[in-house]
Amino acid sequence: MREKNFTAVSRGAASQDKTNWKRIRKMTDAEIDAVIEDDEDWSEFKGFDWSKAELAIPPRKKAISIRVDEDVLKFFKRNGEGYQRRINAVLRSFMQAIRKKEKA
Repeated sequence: MREKNFTAVSRGAASQDKTNWKRIRKMTDAEIDAVIEDDEDWSEFKGFDWSKAELAIPPRKKAISIRVDEDVLKFFKRNGEGYQRRINAVLRSFMQAIRKKEKA
């Protein structure tokens, strides 16, 4: 279903930021680069060409009330949080498949 890797974000209130921005503002670019270099979570991005990066803003969501079969809801809920996002992804995949057929 996924053509590109993406991260889902919410348009709601931002999660609590744990970044020490006061400390970051005092650091030089060289110090920031050194911290990044030592960060093992950053290693997979070394040499990444950020000039081709694109900002992906998810489409707005519309709150609705929908009735689904109980077993369908249990299926999506059993993996925990994000079940509504998963249901939306299935619906989007179905929509894209129909649109693809309509264009053919």
